[in-house]
Amino acid sequence: MGNRKKPKFKIGDTVVIILYGTVGKITNVKWLDDMHVYEVNKSEGLYLESSLQMLSEYEGELMETEKIDIEYRYFIGDLVKVKGYGSNLFKIMGFRTEIWRYKSDAWEDIIYELSRVSDGEWLEAGEEELTLVADADNADTFIQKLGLLYIMDKKKKPVDLQKTNNSFRATEKELLERSKEKKELIDGLLDIYNDYQILFHIFHDREYEQVMKLTLRKLKLISSLDDKNIV
Repeated sequence: MGNRKKPKFKIGDTVVIILYGTVGKITNVKWLDDMHVYEVNKSEGLYLESSLQMLSEYEGELMETEKIDIEYRYFIGDLVKVKGYGSNLFKIMGFRTEIWRYKSDAWEDIIYELSRVSDGEWLEAGEEELTLVADADNADTFIQKLGLLYIMDKKKKPVDLQKTNNSFRATEKELLERSKEKKELIDGLLDIYNDYQILFHIFHDREYEQVMKLTLRKLKLISSLDDKNIV
């Protein structure tokens, strides 16, 4: 220990990695196999003293480095619509950035990996093709509220509006059997109406409008009947 030599570089020194001609800062100094080795820019690799040189002493050619700041509009778990897929909703499962550099041009593409809510179909789409419906914190609640649009048959395919109508009746019976109270059913239908109304105003999709009309008909029917006659 007493014979250990003093390290040539210290934490914070700006150095050049001679092999690559790249510049970085010393972020850690370690003693390994009776020699000092250095961590540069918190990288996993370690460098020998002979592979580094102080920037102020370096006379070779430096490689130009580039710092890229990318702002993401969407994140994992967000609920989105995709251009060309109508009223289908997708969840963001992941994303990646592709960096393109040419002699006379340069750009970055952000690619989002999506899973369709109704059947899990996988899709990749660019940022410009997406529209946010609900962020990750509210996505699951939003899907539950709008679940009637994504009720699936045994093959896990989206059902049509006729089947959606039948599902209203099934939901009514279940609620009435559990609570025997008309209020709970009406509150549920009002929630559905309000959520579809928001979607219709955002996307102007006629499918949402049809579900709104169906919900209103059911509300009028339930309001006009006694609890014993609601089916």
